[in-house]
Amino acid sequence: MVKSLPFADIYVPSPCFGTMGLSFNFGSNLSLEEAEPVLLKAIQLECTFWDTAVSYRAAVNEKLLKDLIRKHIVRDMIFIASKCGFDVFEDGSGTIERLGFTPDLYYLHRELIAALDEIRKAGRKKYIGLSECSAKTLRTANSIARIDAVQAEYSTFETINEQDGLIQACKELGITYVAYGPLGYGWLVDDSPYKSPDDFAADDFRRQRCILDFTYCKKMKRISSRRNCALSQVALAWVTAQGMIAIPGTTKATRLEENWASRDIELRNSWKSEGL
Repeated sequence: MVKSLPFADIYVPSPCFGTMGLSFNFGSNLSLEEAEPVLLKAIQLECTFWDTAVSYRAAVNEKLLKDLIRKHIVRDMIFIASKCGFDVFEDGSGTIERLGFTPDLYYLHRELIAALDEIRKAGRKKYIGLSECSAKTLRTANSIARIDAVQAEYSTFETINEQDGLIQACKELGITYVAYGPLGYGWLVDDSPYKSPDDFAADDFRRQRCILDFTYCKKMKRISSRRNCALSQVALAWVTAQGMIAIPGTTKATRLEENWASRDIELRNSWKSEGL
């Protein structure tokens, strides 16, 4: 069982929480009142590493978190990671204004690491990272400034970064790998309603990148059945067992509790020996 993972000079509770789905990409745009139940449940469970971004519905997601944190006075309980892309790079002041405070970790979607390092040196960010970069870019960036984290996709059926060298580079350089999409965008759950691209809402990005592998999901389900736990819990426990910080997202407090319980699942064998 893995209940916390090292990040730079601290440890963070695992799994963590990706807040994108509250405002962006899944056909949702929750109000503060609608988002409160799941966010307060996360705090109650001490699932307090939250991931947001400037791009999540034009920074609406950042503002949503600000309203929640200000209303309940919980800033000192939450580790906030945010990010921006090359085309909207800012000095961090926009994110600070929208959140109402300086995020703990700030990612850049591409390069401009030197500029981000200056922001850190000025005391405006404690940790900096890259999002979806190549191993080469990571090594180059880390030679310019110390990189604390890399965010990229990773799940039991999305392991491309094991082959392209990114994960190996993170291990060699001592950089934390933060895994988004650890539940395959909602496919690695027991009650997934998705059977074809047409099952996704018209504005849901998964409609365009539907890569469903139902045979694989059935094998995963057999493993979870043998362990008497949820499919999502096995999927998250496996990602965590690889040393990755998983950031599954949800809009439901009950689902968040289910995800959080993955920290009690012990995978004694590798996923291959489990019959996948």
